[in-house]
Amino acid sequence: MSIVGIGEDGADGLSPVARGLVASAEIVFGGKRHLQLAGALIRGAARPWPSPFERGIEEVLAARGRAVCVLASGDPFFYGVGTVLMRHVDPQETVTVPAPSAFSLAAARLGWALPDATLLSLHARALDLIRPHLQPGARVLALTSDGDGPAALARLLAATGFGGSKLTVLEALGGPRERLRTTTAENFTLGTVDALNTLAIEVVAATNARVLARAAGLSDHLFEHDGQITKREIRAATLSSLGPRRGELLWDIGAGSGSIAIEWMLADPSLRAVAVEARADRAARIRRNAAAFGVPGIDVIEATAPGALEGLATPDAIFIGGGASGPGVLDAAITALRPGGRLVVNAVTLATEAALITRHAALGGELIRISIARADAVGTKTGWRPAMPVTQWAWVKP
Repeated sequence: MSIVGIGEDGADGLSPVARGLVASAEIVFGGKRHLQLAGALIRGAARPWPSPFERGIEEVLAARGRAVCVLASGDPFFYGVGTVLMRHVDPQETVTVPAPSAFSLAAARLGWALPDATLLSLHARALDLIRPHLQPGARVLALTSDGDGPAALARLLAATGFGGSKLTVLEALGGPRERLRTTTAENFTLGTVDALNTLAIEVVAATNARVLARAAGLSDHLFEHDGQITKREIRAATLSSLGPRRGELLWDIGAGSGSIAIEWMLADPSLRAVAVEARADRAARIRRNAAAFGVPGIDVIEATAPGALEGLATPDAIFIGGGASGPGVLDAAITALRPGGRLVVNAVTLATEAALITRHAALGGELIRISIARADAVGTKTGWRPAMPVTQWAWVKP
């Protein structure tokens, strides 16, 4: 099996090796555009990708052992079909000839250093994913789904305080239809945009821009909440105790506003989270917060623990911020946690604190009390106003 990357310059842009792989293939798979671009070389059967796409992968796998060539856009392993195929095929069975990716072509046109830019695919994905990357002075290259993508991103930037950001729309890169146009997010009036486009963003943040800090413990006012939120200082300490590591799954039980699950997800793109919340209004609020923070992939379960936990994927870490004193909740969490996983429970009521003291005595772990006081007006002067202390039990399952 061969995988050949092809650009908008078509067969003319392919190397002799790539041309030979296409010409000698008994079956050539690819998108309709790819098959048209390579049409002059194809001598075997041309198979456009079916819908759903997964059926096409099945057809490729069914043809293993025959001379098969799969056409892909640019670099097949940069948000391309190559990555999907390698989930099913040993790399030793394939020969891959990549072409320049859209990111490489965009960087070449703009004179950008790729290692210094953020590279995102928003193709068939939520535009909200760009939000954590909107940092002052940042450079972002984003693949979009269609010709409406750049305008939609411009509206998102303008609505969140990044309207002054410089946008360059790079269309049909590498081919005869290539075009580059530049504007700002707040003045986006470019009209029709080719469906095959990459958007380059040079981020400019206004003083009121929604910039998400890189550290744990984001400001409470950034979250929509009804008071049921782990406050900023406590949240930072809680995330430190949870210790997110690449690829891990968190259960946030009694999620409230979803602040812990959201900041867990922000720590690394590979992280996953399930937010369990019994109240419908709070569950809806968690979904809105997740989108606003650029982590729409949080799985929100609208149900009551411990019943809500049945059938969920095994967690690497669990946080219980509400309902820990409920019948069976702590037991269910301890049972579900994988060996070596971390459990962190915060308590503000005496009943929950008593339960944590009992668990600590029986199982060990770390028991701490966190007290925060804020300067506030006391008559005409300023004094310390203490918040409710939080007792935290952190435990690692043997």
